[in-house]
Amino acid sequence: MSKPIVVGINGSPGSEAALSWALDRAARRELPVLIMHATDDRWITRDAQNREVVREAGLALLQEAETSAREQSAGVAVETQLRHGSAAAALREASAGAAMVVVGVHNKHWLDGGPLTDRALQVVSASDCPVAVIPPGPRNGHTGVVVGVDGSEESLQAVILAAAEADRAGEELTVVHAFPSADRWVKDTMPDGRLTETVIEEDRIVLSESVAGLTNKYPDLVVHQELETYKEPAKALVDAAAKARLLVIGSRGRGGFSRLVLGSTAHAVLLNVPCPTIVTRLEKVKHNG
Repeated sequence: MSKPIVVGINGSPGSEAALSWALDRAARRELPVLIMHATDDRWITRDAQNREVVREAGLALLQEAETSAREQSAGVAVETQLRHGSAAAALREASAGAAMVVVGVHNKHWLDGGPLTDRALQVVSASDCPVAVIPPGPRNGHTGVVVGVDGSEESLQAVILAAAEADRAGEELTVVHAFPSADRWVKDTMPDGRLTETVIEEDRIVLSESVAGLTNKYPDLVVHQELETYKEPAKALVDAAAKARLLVIGSRGRGGFSRLVLGSTAHAVLLNVPCPTIVTRLEKVKHNG
């Protein structure tokens, strides 16, 4: 039996968008969908009556989501599951047997304007499979797939997934590599720009090697290479994907500590999700997701 696409819901516009996206993907991949909702343990430990009220509310939410799912995609096999405890923990556990986990972006914001994606960050950090983070709102007219690269093994895996996504949809692929400006002390010690030229040339090679072989595997795929100099990688990706259908990034790149599950670029992108974004996992990628 095919592994399901697991989607976490909480009744927010973000989770509704996540469910719709998961159903569309499941229909195209002929995969089942498992809709999950988790109730916070803090609301069910007071007394039996409270537990039943919370349980019934969770089941009602799942029933509503299941009805909506069957109306949207009648041909997709749909199941529901109610969990207790942390939503991130429940999705993390489910990810071990999933083709992909899908979560929505919260529709509220921090004071600085960034979306509340704490749950998405937790799920991405702990998941055993690729995670798709879906923002609310229409995406009419958005097309193309954007992928970020930095020469790491994980980013190369992201390119593989992104190329397959773009080719399957008959869309163009944009591969983005960016690096920030050098520290001022570096500029001051290398005023002739030789170091800058060397860095740019090295990064051109990284970008070129990241797409090597794609045209052989996908002869009809149009691939654009974008080298963003003096720009933070996360901002470059968010800007490039503003009108894209899909963004693909690795959970970690070459710049961070290997023990960190989620790198700084992935973290920053997920705080400003520009479009549906898939975060790949190096260890256990699922190609049927």
